[in-house]
Amino acid sequence: MNILLTGGAGYIGSHVILAILENGHNVTVIDDLSTGHQKLIPSKIKLINCNINNKEKLSNILKLEKFDVLMHFAGSIKVEESVNNPEKYFFNNTNNSIALFETCYENGLRNIIFSSTAAVYGNPSNQKSIVEEEILKPLNPYGESKLKTENFLINNQDKFKYTILRYFNVAGADQKLRTGLISKEPTHLIKILSEVAVGKKEKIFIFGNDYNTKDGTAIRDYIHVSDLANIHLEVAKYLLTIKESNIFNCGYGRGYSVKEVIDEGNKLTGNKIRFEYANRRIGDAEELVSNIEKISKHINYKPKFNNLSLILESSISWEKKLYEQNL
Repeated sequence: MNILLTGGAGYIGSHVILAILENGHNVTVIDDLSTGHQKLIPSKIKLINCNINNKEKLSNILKLEKFDVLMHFAGSIKVEESVNNPEKYFFNNTNNSIALFETCYENGLRNIIFSSTAAVYGNPSNQKSIVEEEILKPLNPYGESKLKTENFLINNQDKFKYTILRYFNVAGADQKLRTGLISKEPTHLIKILSEVAVGKKEKIFIFGNDYNTKDGTAIRDYIHVSDLANIHLEVAKYLLTIKESNIFNCGYGRGYSVKEVIDEGNKLTGNKIRFEYANRRIGDAEELVSNIEKISKHINYKPKFNNLSLILESSISWEKKLYEQNL
């Protein structure tokens, strides 16, 4: 396969690049490096520094080379920021994505894998096993911006063959520590926990301990980023052979509360994870756990890292590497 990938200097995109290379495929990366890090992209990879709404530059790329599929990761991802600055999210995640898709269509690239989110579900009726057919009621502009982009693809099925992947909580790092999450202002629980573990932060805040859950803290379904990367390759094969548009949840189908994650972190670190309770954040759902029956039926989905300890160990090891490099 010859793959065009946006957002390759980011967390998930950089892991997908590694999976693409390890499976013998070709990839060209588009990233304007506004939030990504070039050092996360292997040096032999062709990187084109431009924004995804640069129609002229993208058209030239698409005219020069034939790509089998677009994997689209570029966008803004922070829920709390989206509440404070919704316009940024609708511009980056919706308008720019639509502009990218239309440029691809005009230049003959019709197969798209879109990086979406479980945030499109909001507070679903069955939070313990969310199916793709659930009514979609996002609680924040981040989720809304992704849903609007999903709807563009769904409403243009005559133009595109697509797979929409709704990520649950992505965490962990490459086992060889070639890439991982770099963020100056992290919002991911496991990233912040890892920073506390290596001494970069003093403590972690638990936002809300009054949810209707077993310990009062919110529950999420955590998927290791390397398993998610492999999903993209399997989905690309599916898209190119079956030629059928679809929507899949990406998770493990098992939820952990914030407190359970911290407790596991303390087991691994010898009780280094200090925490403090704080008020709930606007836009946070109580529980989000995937039902993965659909993706398991359609692709060869065999997770290798479906273990909270493995996820935490890789994340803490990556954070230690960053800390030693003063990053």
